Amino acid sequence: MKPIGVVTDSHSGITQQEAERLGILVLPMPFYIDGQCCYEDKTLTREEFFEKLDSGADISTSQPSPAEVLGLWDRALEEYETIIYMPISSGLSGSCATAAALAREEPYEKRVFVVDNGRVSTPLHRGVLDCLELIEEGYSPEEIKTILEESRDQMVIYVGVDTLEHLKKGGRITPAAALLGTVLNIKPVLKFDVGILDSFKKCRGFVKAKKAMIEAVEHDMETRFQEARDRGEVYLLAATSASEEETRAWIEEIREAFPGMEVLCDQLSLGVSCHIGRGGLGIGCSLRPKRPR
Repeated sequence: MKPIGVVTDSHSGITQQEAERLGILVLPMPFYIDGQCCYEDKTLTREEFFEKLDSGADISTSQPSPAEVLGLWDRALEEYETIIYMPISSGLSGSCATAAALAREEPYEKRVFVVDNGRVSTPLHRGVLDCLELIEEGYSPEEIKTILEESRDQMVIYVGVDTLEHLKKGGRITPAAALLGTVLNIKPVLKFDVGILDSFKKCRGFVKAKKAMIEAVEHDMETRFQEARDRGEVYLLAATSASEEETRAWIEEIREAFPGMEVLCDQLSLGVSCHIGRGGLGIGCSLRPKRPR
């Protein structure tokens, strides 16, 4: 058996096809659409999801059942002696706490290590890549869990929202605020930092929202992440629920603002997209986790 395997969930933005290439497993997250259970990237495509979202369907996210989590762990443990499970941040879902409780029970204790490094979407994807690098470098599962959890505050991502409709539906803004924001062409920018998603700035128009996000990341790199940037240990991230054309243009804007840096870009997970809607764009950065040796 191989020593250490990696399992994450579809909130990471890692598709089943990409998971196969990386040699990891991805748990599809469940959704209820008008009462019917669907699974991201398994029984539900992104286009089908957005068609339902745009049509006003009743969409709610859900935690995977313990049976679904344990089933994937059992499958991984047939091939690996131990596994590292990296789910969505505990600040956004109770599924992380559930997984941690399951991992304390036999036969999973000392074989499944649940990492809560406060991430979702592209930052979680980057965390999975960090995990794979640490495995290659010979760290133990216990060490990897500690390293990744200690790096939870070493990332940030900003997401610009093109429509207020879904924030209104999710109760994050009032109907009156949504109506006024639409009339005034207000485009909110959300900030995901240390495990939670919160409001960052309100901009008049999406062009200004994109500019504000790039400036925010520039500021972060010049202040809290300056030392890591000088060492070349900052990864540039992007996320999208927009069209391919809009996404390509956004990545070019990012590359122009940060010349010479590679950009890891993912489609926003459906769990985030149900609050963002179509047209969302994000930018952020993540630091290479510090090694103890």
